[in-house]
Amino acid sequence: MSAPGGESVALSASFVVFGATGDLAHRKLYPALASLAAESQLPRRLTVIGVARTVMTDEDFATEVHNAVAKAGDGDASGRQNALEQRGVRFRYVNGSFDDDATFRGIADAVSDSEADHGGPGNALYYLATIPQMFGAVAAGLGKVGLAEEGPGIFRRLVVEKPFGNDLESARALDVALHEHFREHQVFRIDHYLAKETVQNILALRFTNTIFEPLWNRRYVDHVQITVAEQLGVEHRGTFYERSGALRDIVQNHLLQVLAITAMEPPASLGANSIRDEKVKVLRSIRPIERSDLRRRVVRGQYTGGRIEGVDVPGYREEEGVASDSAVETYLALELDIDNWRWSGVPFYLRTGKRLPRRVTEIALRYRPVPFLPLPPSAVETVEPNTMVLRIQPDEGITLEFAAKVPGARFRVREVDLDFRYGTAFEERAPEAYERVLGDAFLGDATLFIRGDEVEEAWRVVQPLIDSFEAGEPPVAFYPAGTWGPPEADALLAESYGDTWRAP
Repeated sequence: MSAPGGESVALSASFVVFGATGDLAHRKLYPALASLAAESQLPRRLTVIGVARTVMTDEDFATEVHNAVAKAGDGDASGRQNALEQRGVRFRYVNGSFDDDATFRGIADAVSDSEADHGGPGNALYYLATIPQMFGAVAAGLGKVGLAEEGPGIFRRLVVEKPFGNDLESARALDVALHEHFREHQVFRIDHYLAKETVQNILALRFTNTIFEPLWNRRYVDHVQITVAEQLGVEHRGTFYERSGALRDIVQNHLLQVLAITAMEPPASLGANSIRDEKVKVLRSIRPIERSDLRRRVVRGQYTGGRIEGVDVPGYREEEGVASDSAVETYLALELDIDNWRWSGVPFYLRTGKRLPRRVTEIALRYRPVPFLPLPPSAVETVEPNTMVLRIQPDEGITLEFAAKVPGARFRVREVDLDFRYGTAFEERAPEAYERVLGDAFLGDATLFIRGDEVEEAWRVVQPLIDSFEAGEPPVAFYPAGTWGPPEADALLAESYGDTWRAP
C-alpha cells in the first residue's frame, strides 16, 4: 500500500491507543483496524498497545478488541477478526493515568518489547482517543520518555481527534503544547469529514474534468449553499453540547473544511502540502463577520419538542445535561464572503442543525440565471437556474439540475436531473472514514489531516461569532424538531439574496 507521494506501509510498528477502553476506540478504531488487516494495509508486524485506567491483562485487551470488531455489524465481522489473527497482530495493555510518568514508562517498555519482538525499528503511531483536556499531557508524557523522537527510518506520529481547542487562544496554546515534543509533520489532526469519498471527489470533479473547472468561479456561480443536517438530537451528549454548540461542533471544523475544498484554487499537485496550502489560502480570504452585520448574516436556532418520522421527540432544553434556560444553538445559518479573485461577490451560505427532517450533507452550486429567456411564460413549466449538487452523505453522488424540452408537439421546458451515484457506478468498496484516516496515518500521508495553520485560520473566522454569542447576540430563534430550522433562516437567504434554501 502506497500513498500519493510514494510512501509505503512500514514493515513493523506499534499502534498505541490512549483511551483504549472508550467508546470511540470500540466503535471506530478497532473495526477500522480489522478492515485494514483484511485489505493487507497494515504493517506486516504490528503490536496494538492499549492504554487506559481500567485494570486488565494483555489477553483481556485482545478479547475486548475482537469483541468490538464482532459488534461492528457490517456482516463481515468474522472475516475481519480472522484477518487480525492471520496477520499475527499482537496485543499489549498498559494500565495507568495519562498524567502519571509511570504510565509512559510502561508504554516505552511495551514499544521496546515490540521492537525487539519484530526485529525492526521502533515505529509508533499514537492515537489520542481521549478527552481534549488530555492532549497536551499525553504529548508531554511521550516526550519525557523519548517516544516522540524520530531517527533514520523511524517514525513517531501523533493522531489527535477534534476539537483542537475551544477558541482561538486555546487552539494556539494546544499547538504550542504539542510542538514542545512533536514537530508539525508528526502531528495528524483528524477531521473525519475529509475522509468521505465525495469530499475527496470534489478534487477529482474539479481538477480532472475540462468541463467543470471553467464554470467554478464568480463569472458563472451565483451563490453556494453548504448544508450539514442531522436528524438526531444531542442524545446523551447534552453536557458536551452545552460547552460547544453548533458553531464549535460543526461549523469551525467540518463546514469550514468542506468550504475550503470547494473554494480552493487548483493545487500544484495532489500532495498533502499542496492541497493544504490552497485550503489555508481560502480560510485566510474569508471576511470575518462584523458585529454590526450579525442580525443580517447569522441566524442561531434551538430545537423545541416535535415529531421525527412520526415519533415525538423532546426539545433541546429537555435533554439530559442541558440547562432549562439554555441559550446554546443547535442550529446555525450564516453568510460568508471570500475576498479573492475567484469568489469575490459570491456569497457562501452555510447551515447546520440537529433534529432536522433528514440526515444529509451536501454542497449546492447555484449558477447564474440566463440573461434572457426567449420563451413565453406558457412554455415554461418549472425552470430554475442550473444547480450542481454534490451529495456527501448519506446517498453519495452528484446531481446536475438543468432545463430540457418536454416531449410533445408544443415547445415546453421543465427542470430535470442528471444524476450520478457512487454506490451504483463503482464496484469497489468505499472505505469507512476511520479506516481511511487510520490507513493514511500509518502511511504518513497527511492529505486528509488538518495542518496547524488551518486550525488557527478556522478559529480566526469563528472567534468574532464566539464573542458575540457569549454576549447573547444574535438572540436564539426556536424551531420545532422535524422542521428545516427557524423562519429567520429562510429570511436570511431571501432578504440577502432573493433565493431560498434547497430542500434536500
